Amino acid sequence: MPSFAAHDLVIDATLYTLLAFSLITWTLIFFKIWQFTKNKIYNKQYSTAFWEAKDLTAAAHLPVETVRGPKARIASCGFRWLTELRDPNTAGSLKFKGTPQDLLEQTLRKQTQDEQRSMESGLTMLASIGSTAPFVGLFGTVVGIMHAMHHISETGSASLDVVAGPIGDALIATAIGIAVAVPAVLAYNFFLRRAKQQRAALENFVDGFLHIAFGNDKEKVDGI
Repeated sequence: MPSFAAHDLVIDATLYTLLAFSLITWTLIFFKIWQFTKNKIYNKQYSTAFWEAKDLTAAAHLPVETVRGPKARIASCGFRWLTELRDPNTAGSLKFKGTPQDLLEQTLRKQTQDEQRSMESGLTMLASIGSTAPFVGLFGTVVGIMHAMHHISETGSASLDVVAGPIGDALIATAIGIAVAVPAVLAYNFFLRRAKQQRAALENFVDGFLHIAFGNDKEKVDGI
């Protein structure tokens, strides 16, 4: 394969890679915006219905349209555990060996971690694109400059009109790499902060659930 053709192929591959990075970045950005917005609405809706319920029995039988989102899934996990605790067929299993409050807390914390993983899905990809895209662009620029230097050496001319065009084209790859990286880094930082805030809200909900389930009015648990 001719040298120029090989250089052009590398530069084209670099630009297509950056284009793929850009598509992935904006796809993840729109998806995470939708995911966080949806979770915020569902959490607010369920939290209002949950805390307005008279007791855990009423909270366990809320209307289906309100039982959506991370908080609803955490609460459903807790209700299932409490139901199984009173079931004679399952109460004696190793799953229930220990202090009920500690076991329920462990169950709720595990579900919270699952919800957190779901919220943080895709953020590693954004961080990776943000950190590697400039270097991919720089690689394309280096190859483009090498191509331009070979062209100059073959033509034997180093005039401005010969040098400026190829080198200017080569620098485009670096500019594209930076343009791809900036939205990825900004989106990563923004969504990571939102994920931490949502995790704190879920942990507060778990603490409230445990307080109700094993507070002074323990008969509330038996009524589920």
